[in-house]
Amino acid sequence: MTLFLTGSPCCKGESFFTSEGGFLQSLRQRLPEVPSVLLVSAAPDDESYNKYVFESTNECFDHSGIVCSSFLMLKRSNASAAEELVLNADLVVLCGGHVPTQNRFFAELGLRDIMQRYDGVVLGCSAGSMNCAEYVYSHPELPGEAVDSTYCRWLEGLGLTSINIVPHYEDVRDAWLDGQRLIDDIVLKDSYLHRFYTFEDGSYILSENGRSTLFGEAWILEEGRIRKICDKGGTYCFMNFVFISPHFPQTYSHFCAGLRANGVNVLGIADAPYNELNDELRSSLTEYYRVDNLEDYDQVYRAVAFFAHKYGRIDWIESNNEYWLEQNAALRTDFNVCSGIKSDSIRFIKEKSEMKKCYRKGRIPTAKQIKVEEGYDAVLEFAAQTSYPIIIKPDNGVGAEGTFKIMNDNELKSFFESHPSNYGAFVAEEFITGLLVSYDAIYNSKSEPVFESMSVFPTPIMDVVHEQLETCYYVAKEVPAALAKIGRRTVKAFGIKSRFVHLEYFQLDKDREGLGKKGDYVGLEVNMRPAGGYTPDMMNFAHSTDVFRIWADMVAFDESRTGQGEQYICAYVGRRDGRQHKHSHEEILAKYGWRIAMCQRMPDALASALGNMVYIARLDNDEAKEEFFNFVTE
Repeated sequence: MTLFLTGSPCCKGESFFTSEGGFLQSLRQRLPEVPSVLLVSAAPDDESYNKYVFESTNECFDHSGIVCSSFLMLKRSNASAAEELVLNADLVVLCGGHVPTQNRFFAELGLRDIMQRYDGVVLGCSAGSMNCAEYVYSHPELPGEAVDSTYCRWLEGLGLTSINIVPHYEDVRDAWLDGQRLIDDIVLKDSYLHRFYTFEDGSYILSENGRSTLFGEAWILEEGRIRKICDKGGTYCFMNFVFISPHFPQTYSHFCAGLRANGVNVLGIADAPYNELNDELRSSLTEYYRVDNLEDYDQVYRAVAFFAHKYGRIDWIESNNEYWLEQNAALRTDFNVCSGIKSDSIRFIKEKSEMKKCYRKGRIPTAKQIKVEEGYDAVLEFAAQTSYPIIIKPDNGVGAEGTFKIMNDNELKSFFESHPSNYGAFVAEEFITGLLVSYDAIYNSKSEPVFESMSVFPTPIMDVVHEQLETCYYVAKEVPAALAKIGRRTVKAFGIKSRFVHLEYFQLDKDREGLGKKGDYVGLEVNMRPAGGYTPDMMNFAHSTDVFRIWADMVAFDESRTGQGEQYICAYVGRRDGRQHKHSHEEILAKYGWRIAMCQRMPDALASALGNMVYIARLDNDEAKEEFFNFVTE
């Protein structure tokens, strides 16, 4: 079902559907060329009013260029045919009028149950929009209702949305009723523990495929206050997003800021004191729930349950952090959040042995592998087949920590002797030489890329970690066609949707039987989160864009609404503390000046792989990149 919520689909004084916010175009796109239309009356027994509504609405369709195959009204006289009329209509228009009167008629028709089986387009107008809610806020509107102690302000609605609207803001903002100001004295007092949205005629809400978006100027009324949430020509997304650990790494506050800018309700859960969150994050969060320990699933579960009780259905649960992937999946499973990976699929993206199955499914070449749990003799035979060196690494692990490069039989024996009780947690793989690259992308719910980028790691991270080398890598100007092709094929094989991904490949430095020719890409690992450290910022600098906002656009709108500008190579050097360097910090800044896009300390938790002092520069070509690497590390 597609649902439009309006105060009126026409601007004041006009007899045709508005084109503001693309309303008319959106409506036409979702209807057949010659639709059948059914109006549902808000005053089933008032024939003169029904005649006026029928004729004026028919005129509106005519003036808007929509030719109808049939145009009917459901009212008292034909109520017995309600089910047939509704289910045979392409468009059901819920007319405006007195909310309680229409609500009673809907109940008499059994319309709530009928609409559960309806799969067309619904257009709510004023009272009709208000009655679409699960629980309808029916503010007083006729004389005497504001002072009537028996008047019921909350009614059971059609259950098509959780959104409560107060329509016709241009009329109600200064309206008085029974000696009271309608907004200030009535609606705002009712807004404690509730949330209402108000907008002028011409603005509207579109709900489709689990997403609701407001188009046009609008305000929110909650906790006794009114504030503007969207300007004319703008959009606002209705969504409850639980962000786990939004404070680490610190740049993840940018993800929250992007969500907030798109109208998403950002609900943060972490174990840091609120006053330790940075200003950007505090201003982006609708609410923050501090737990004593993020590792304690029960505490985090209770935090999500609190948000669900207060704000309604949770649409997203995410951390964008590898460490919390399993917890995120468990929370999505327990709260039936369908926008991400659930517990039944997490093994395919966490365990390297399970990844191989998906690689095979997508016919993506990848290194031979064996589970070390098969024992010393089996791994010894594997090494004889592939030849040394081989790589032994955790089946379920992040980065290069706990990874071993085994050069001979003695080192293999030594590994088993030093891991007598946990060797079964590792896998062994053939050693592949080549250039390590990553395909970094943001995919929408249709598994289509809305952003793609490539990072290149001249020195493998494993060597950087083990030998404590200084880190040098870069984000390229563009993604080679061959990498984009295998990256997209990998996404399809793993069934990736609505995610920021970091997929790692080796580009072969020589022909390898069973894997490919020199220059071909071989699958290494899939990571269902953004690249680590400041790589997302580097993508911004390289592509003159904002990947944090692109990701937030994907979440809110299932597309990117953020453009790209001039393309650069963005180079990274992470210098390690305790080393003597030829060029000082001041000399680096003096030489590269405005080309330095970022210069700061790396958090200690990430320094092992990425260095302690970070220099990131935006450069024009490969020659300038190599010169930068050499100058900073010399």
